[in-house]
Amino acid sequence: MAAAAKTDLVIVESPAKAKTIERYLGEGYKVVASMGHLRDLPKSTLGVDIEHDFAPDYQPVKGREDVIDKLRKASKRAGTVYLATDPDREGEAISWHLKELLTIPDEKARRVTFNEITKNVVRDGIAHPRDIDQDLVDAQQARRILDRIVGYKLSPLLWRKIRKGLSAGRVQSAATRMVLDREREIQDFKPEEYWHLTATLTTDKGESFQAAFHGTDKKKQELHSEAEVNAVADAVRGKPFTIADIAHGTKKRSPSPPFITSTLQQEASRRLGMTPRRTMSIAQQLYEGVDIEGEGTVGLITYMRTDSLRLSEDALAAAGTFIRGHYGEEYYYGKPRRYKTGSNAQDAHEAIRPTTPSLTPERVKKSLTGEQYRLYRLIWGRFTASQMSNAVYDNITADAVCEGYLFRAYHSRIAFPGYTAVYEDNRDEEETEEGGKKPLPELAVGQTVALQKLDPEQHFTAPPARYSEATLIRAMEEKGIGRPSTYAPTITTITAREYVVKEGKYLKPTPLGETVTELMEQRFPDIVDVKFTARMEDTLDQVEEGKADWKGVLKEFYEGFAQDLDKAEEALQGQRIKVPDEVSAEICPNCGRNLVVKSGRFGRFLACPGYPDCSFTMPLVVEMPGRCPKCGSRIFKRTSKKGYTYYACEKGAACGFMTWDVPTKEDCPVCGKTMFKLSGKGQRKPFCVNEACSNFLPEDKRGYRYRRSSAAASSGGESAADSEGTGEAKEATAKKTAAKKPAAKKTTARKAPAKKTAARTKKESS
Repeated sequence: MAAAAKTDLVIVESPAKAKTIERYLGEGYKVVASMGHLRDLPKSTLGVDIEHDFAPDYQPVKGREDVIDKLRKASKRAGTVYLATDPDREGEAISWHLKELLTIPDEKARRVTFNEITKNVVRDGIAHPRDIDQDLVDAQQARRILDRIVGYKLSPLLWRKIRKGLSAGRVQSAATRMVLDREREIQDFKPEEYWHLTATLTTDKGESFQAAFHGTDKKKQELHSEAEVNAVADAVRGKPFTIADIAHGTKKRSPSPPFITSTLQQEASRRLGMTPRRTMSIAQQLYEGVDIEGEGTVGLITYMRTDSLRLSEDALAAAGTFIRGHYGEEYYYGKPRRYKTGSNAQDAHEAIRPTTPSLTPERVKKSLTGEQYRLYRLIWGRFTASQMSNAVYDNITADAVCEGYLFRAYHSRIAFPGYTAVYEDNRDEEETEEGGKKPLPELAVGQTVALQKLDPEQHFTAPPARYSEATLIRAMEEKGIGRPSTYAPTITTITAREYVVKEGKYLKPTPLGETVTELMEQRFPDIVDVKFTARMEDTLDQVEEGKADWKGVLKEFYEGFAQDLDKAEEALQGQRIKVPDEVSAEICPNCGRNLVVKSGRFGRFLACPGYPDCSFTMPLVVEMPGRCPKCGSRIFKRTSKKGYTYYACEKGAACGFMTWDVPTKEDCPVCGKTMFKLSGKGQRKPFCVNEACSNFLPEDKRGYRYRRSSAAASSGGESAADSEGTGEAKEATAKKTAAKKPAAKKTTARKAPAKKTAARTKKESS
């Protein structure tokens, strides 16, 4: 009697992916999860023998013995073992480690990859296995060992010379320097004055429109001083304007390409408020598979770690069919749009896209969590729009001339929505669509219009903005710092180490980050040199392509690094570098000193620098724009005991003002008091909260989702903030996000007695 055929084993990284793939493969296959890495360098020691060709000391990961034992037994019983970890360098290395750790023979181990978890792709991948790509493995080994050497050699130096618990890294140090360099640019920036001059013009029918000063009738001119503005105003005031030219035109706008890792992280941060780390976590869930009602477990998107804009022919064809069927022939571009991938890209995978365009966000919404739905809608919309027709705008420009000066009026309206029917893209945080929203009246060349009024506005050039997480990722990508898999972990690391902190949505270097970076610039210039780090990424790419030997790359790097390390140890012998205090504007109520920012086990907080004579501490507060509408004092952003954000007067109970609405920079044009807006993402229209003002907007017209209690609107402090009966608390509970924010925990968790807190601070700071 013939022996029964052995079941083949497929090893993936996560249980969710295992469940999906096993359903697609059916009988004859057993799919199990390794739960990530099972073998790695030891945590307690360097784990690299530098003297013997950088030989790594790989060891089984502690606590994973049961998983390893089960996989080893399963692999011995199996026929063929398919190693189906993620399709990137790290995934290739995990497959290699599994093969070595489980002692799977060469003839039995086969490598397969899936760019998307769909039935056809999974079965096709199993049908076309390959050997493990040793060049990919070596590239990952080189990166891992390189970063291990930098971290384990530099970190002890930082502990001895600055503070315990610090770390340095090839990519994280370069990213920290980028944030610091931007801060230096801001500090060195010298603003320049410029003016806008707007004329309100009226036709003989009483129709008014606005035109902005453009220059003379011969060339464009900018206004740099009040004197220049007054010269123009004096020349045209009381004089008639003549319509010198009217131009009609059409402007087409093409869609953005589909997402790659960096652009997905940027847009998710900008639109959804997701951190890069959270974005990648949710994207991983969408890639591995979600239980969809009526469909079963489905991988909704392709692999999310990619730097390529390439799209498969099947995907392009499916998109064209979907667009024509759901929106009409005129909304399809007419042929597939193909986008050019950047020159530095590895181009290993497709762009991020939905696996099936017909699975629209609304169709799968009931089966997804809120975060999954929002991210999938973003990915689906961007991909679908990338294959649609251009948006078409009708533009009209009217030039009005007076005394040789030209004022230009402009209006733009959308004539055909094209791709914007699916996806409204905002390509840059500072970019806005041109054109006034108010249509121009009927005008004719030679027509005379009257000047109703002139509105001069003084402006000053602004310094470059601090990096947000989104713009830092974009800058890292442009400069070649890191790769798709490293962007999110890098930002997580530099914020966790408190080298940079988030103020609002922007990243700001701390005195600790400045101190560490300045030391690195002096003693290890290559590590924080952006160009050097980018060249090292290119070198690792050459290892992946089989054009460079990974051990040779490590040897070349280490020779210079070891010399810098010896010189630094000699130069800094006997020294300890003090991190300057971060002085705040808050005054200690006990002794009158300016409070300084300290770090403790619960995060950053304010403390009196006079310890031990004065042990006053308080939570770190964020000052908001605007003024208290009751007493005119500053408004602080605060966090309740339950983690909800609210805004209150700096005087606290002495004033009593507290609100859930966000203060803005704008003042009410009628009463001059600060205006507020609803909390939440997206554009929100400011409103006046002063009941004595004619511009006051009642609460029932502000667009609250729930009925608000009167206590929450006006009475103060924590009691209102913590009342679960208020509408805002219910809304915050529904969102399930505010209470989980690390910043919220840091500002409210310090409940230890003042003396203990101060003592702990002193101990940790030393």
